[in-house]
Amino acid sequence: MMGRYFLKTLIFFAFLFLGLHASADVIIDGKTNRTLIGREVYVLQPGKELGLSDVLKSAEFKKYDKEVPNLGFSEHSVWLRFTVTNKDADPAFLLDVAYPILDEVELFSPDANGKYHDNLMGEVRPFNTRKYDHPNYIFDLDIPQHSSRTYYLRVKSAEQLILPISINEPATLWQVLSRDDLLSGLFIGAIVIMFLYNLFIYFSVKDRSYLYYVIYVASVGLTQIGIKGFTFQYLWGNQTGFELKSVVLFACIGPIAALLFTKIFLSTSIRARRFDKVLTGIIVLMIVAFVVTASGQIQTGFKLMQLFTTLFAFSLIIVSLIVMYNGYRPARFVFLSWLSLLIGAIIFTLKDNGVLPYNTFTGYSMQVATAVEMALLSFGLADRINILKKEKEASQAEALNIAKENERIIREQNVVLELKVSERTQELNQSFEDLKQAQSQLVDSEKMASLGQLTAGIAHEINNPINFVTSNINPLKRDVETILEVMNTIENVSQSDLTIEEKKKQIEAYKEEVDFDYLVVEIRHLINGIYEGATRTAEIVKGLRIFSRLDEDDLKLTDINEGLESTLIIANNLIGARTSIVRAYGELPLVECYAGKLNQVFLNIISNAAYAIGKKYGDKAGGEIKVGTVVNNGHVEISISDNGAGMSDQTMKKIFEPFFTTKDVGEGTGLGMSIAYNTIRKHNGQIVVNSEIDKGTAFILKIPLIFDAKPALPHA
Repeated sequence: MMGRYFLKTLIFFAFLFLGLHASADVIIDGKTNRTLIGREVYVLQPGKELGLSDVLKSAEFKKYDKEVPNLGFSEHSVWLRFTVTNKDADPAFLLDVAYPILDEVELFSPDANGKYHDNLMGEVRPFNTRKYDHPNYIFDLDIPQHSSRTYYLRVKSAEQLILPISINEPATLWQVLSRDDLLSGLFIGAIVIMFLYNLFIYFSVKDRSYLYYVIYVASVGLTQIGIKGFTFQYLWGNQTGFELKSVVLFACIGPIAALLFTKIFLSTSIRARRFDKVLTGIIVLMIVAFVVTASGQIQTGFKLMQLFTTLFAFSLIIVSLIVMYNGYRPARFVFLSWLSLLIGAIIFTLKDNGVLPYNTFTGYSMQVATAVEMALLSFGLADRINILKKEKEASQAEALNIAKENERIIREQNVVLELKVSERTQELNQSFEDLKQAQSQLVDSEKMASLGQLTAGIAHEINNPINFVTSNINPLKRDVETILEVMNTIENVSQSDLTIEEKKKQIEAYKEEVDFDYLVVEIRHLINGIYEGATRTAEIVKGLRIFSRLDEDDLKLTDINEGLESTLIIANNLIGARTSIVRAYGELPLVECYAGKLNQVFLNIISNAAYAIGKKYGDKAGGEIKVGTVVNNGHVEISISDNGAGMSDQTMKKIFEPFFTTKDVGEGTGLGMSIAYNTIRKHNGQIVVNSEIDKGTAFILKIPLIFDAKPALPHA
């Protein structure tokens, strides 16, 4: 057991010894202030996740040969190994990994006994868990004098792995970082000024191009300071999930806003129609990259964003050249701005790939290029405003000239127009008079139709009782003459010399001869018949007198029940003997109304009811018309219903339209219900119609008890 333990210990120290001597490349001494160690690190890029124990045993580390490692994209953690030898210096040094957007940065440091301790940082952990309040990943290195220690650094990120790693004397590091923070502060200040300035202009001019430009400035600013780690430090230090994807999301929003801005600013839909579609396509691609990143596929979204951003930059340079070639002056600002940004991006990329040295100029090339680009675009917007202002002034001058010319033409035309207006006014007045005359003729036509119905009904109704009287006159005259003869005979007999008994016998014999008793009975019967005929005629004449108020235009207190009854008497001939009338009159007060016009409404509705019953029953019995009145909520409600043919919904919608009729040609004018509707409306009342095919129709007329002169609203 002890032998096996000794063997393992021996192997471990052998590996450690070999590792120390194989990679002891970073030498620090009392003169060391800041050293980039990219050329002294060994890199392991495994195809899977490895633990420290596996990494310690691995023989696949490869020495890196550039000052700043650029390890590209990796789905798994990448390991770096470096050995630091302190020959004669203070043991307290700081390791600085100056790439704040790494997801995980974990340093494994050995203690005096060779045991490794880890320290994990990165965007996966809240910012306040860091020892040093700075976006860079800063680790303590404690290396005793005249000793060497080997460190392992594990890094993982969805973005490209760019690792500016340096070992620093603390005072020197804080001095360098303070200078970098000052430069970043200047950049942030420029971004804020650009943002507020253009936002103010947008609120002033309400130009959409400024709104898109403001969004672009904000997005680019958040992207750049996000790369520097300041958004994680100051804005959402505890939102690790959002921090992992925020830079990519803002890097997608910025180009989208820039493309929309360019489309409006350069009017590409007019000045570069074909390329305008290319810009729209790139907008769609950037939206795809945004959605992919937002869904959690950050590395895929980052790669798409990089690819589409390259297309975006070159497309804007090309389209600005096209528009500038066509003579639009503000396009030169767009061209120069995107060209400067492209140059800055190239310098930054060459720095990341080791072609250019890693220094302040190359490190801040993107920020400087961005500031220059934004300034040029702001100049372009200002120049565009000047151009629009000049165009507006020219347009106003042209509009003023046109207005003066129009004023002259208008003056000349006013004379002609006044003559035409005068002629047209005369024509309209004549047309109005003709229209009034036509309307009066139509109303008179309906009245004549009603008068024809009225005349026929009255003639028929009066003819029956008059015929009854005239047929009884001759028999009554004959019987009266016979009575007179009997009286003369009785008088002659009473003056004769006969005895009383003889006189009685002679008188009785004569009475029996002329059938005196039957004669008396017949006379009484004839008188009763004449009385009934005369009474019926008087009722018809009374109904006619009540109904005959059709042309009265004065408001009067009227008995509605009396008007309904008179209408039923007049319309009796239209109704027919086979149709029964059901009356349900309520006790009504006198109503202020146009009595004759209401009687016309009653007649129109009752005649239509009789027509509907005739259409359904023909000559058969079974028809029924119900007429009722009641007082309800300050109104008199008059209901007239029948059990006739009924109406469809389509017909009900049209019954109050002038000239609409369901009767055959020659049977109606189509104005009856229109006149009825207008009459009820004139009384500020309502007409409610309910009808069902083959079951009948019911009209409910609502008339206010007190006449209101205000115009009524239309009802149906």
